Amino acid sequence: MPADPRLTSAMLVGALRRRVTAAGGFATILVKGDEISGVILVQTLEKGLESGLFERVPNLDGGYALMRCGPAPTEGLEAMAQYIARRRRSDPDLWIIELDIPEAERFAVETIC
Repeated sequence: MPADPRLTSAMLVGALRRRVTAAGGFATILVKGDEISGVILVQTLEKGLESGLFERVPNLDGGYALMRCGPAPTEGLEAMAQYIARRRRSDPDLWIIELDIPEAERFAVETIC
């Protein structure tokens, strides 16, 4: 039996970028990963201030969820940069997209999960 069709990582990231831009925010693809099935990290900001890092992960229902990952924003930019560098070394297929818009996490959940 064939697997259920699913959107590629590139399609999901592209849709998220377009949706945030259309709502007046900024979305930047920081790292392009594997076009088909790369893991997606979403770095969220509001008015340039770091608000979190989230990863799209499979859930028990067969769908996806957005889970907070990495250091807390209060730990500083250096801690975030080190975490991202470690993740990129261990997973070269990783996507990283930065969103600067109010309620960035909501945009990500509604679009890629």
